Amino acid sequence: MLGKLYIVATPIGNLEDITLRALKILKEIDLIAAEDTRQTLKLLNYYDIHKPLISYHRHNEDVKSDVLIEKLKQGNNIALVSDAGTPGICDPGEEIIRKAIENKIEVIPIPGACAMINALVASGIDTKEFIFLGFLPLNKKLRLQKLNEIENSDKTIILYEAPHKMEQTLKDLKQILNNRRIVLAREITKIHEEFIRKDINELIENIENIKGEMILIIERNLDKKEEEKFLNKLTLEEHYEYYKNIGLTKKEIIKKIAKDRNLNKNEVYMNFLDK
Repeated sequence: MLGKLYIVATPIGNLEDITLRALKILKEIDLIAAEDTRQTLKLLNYYDIHKPLISYHRHNEDVKSDVLIEKLKQGNNIALVSDAGTPGICDPGEEIIRKAIENKIEVIPIPGACAMINALVASGIDTKEFIFLGFLPLNKKLRLQKLNEIENSDKTIILYEAPHKMEQTLKDLKQILNNRRIVLAREITKIHEEFIRKDINELIENIENIKGEMILIIERNLDKKEEEKFLNKLTLEEHYEYYKNIGLTKKEIIKKIAKDRNLNKNEVYMNFLDK
């Protein structure tokens, strides 16, 4: 009888963010395939789970995926885990999952933490439709293609980025975002969790002082008619906050609100004397 491959989501920071079902599976399976066995061992020790571990990461996936498939064929049940979050999202898990399916091995997802979803729902940016682009390519041609995709997208964009590359990514994005909102989410579920809602220029100026795992949530490209329709539905207070979150000054906000609503600037100013 073939074994089963369980795709087990693990915490992205706080070790208590794991489901009861995930813990049950980790206690019952025969083997755990981990991106970093040292990192996974911290989680297992925390919950007093003792199971054999095998490393499975981006640099050994070709060889180790065949080893894992063979063990599954022998009837072993295996749990696949990444360092944090849901395996298969921007990590080598997709390779073993694909091979398991090709070999008629049952693949069972065990839901749990996912950094991009947690960043999105707390960003305050539209969640109805979104595109996850992972990490921007380093290749200049491919990177330009992705930046063009972001510039023209009518859906919210989610990006991952390494801390040491974030400054350059923000500078690249600055060229295309205009007045669109951007939120930098960092250290999700950890002690220093933070959602930074600043003008992109401020982010670039202060990025050296911002540490930890980072995710960018970028507002969709609103064309003129859509933007006008969107703004007309807002209350004056919401209208003000919309431009404030983009990073405009009070003077700039009042000027734009007056133009958007065809109002006198002084009339708008009187509504926000305490701002």
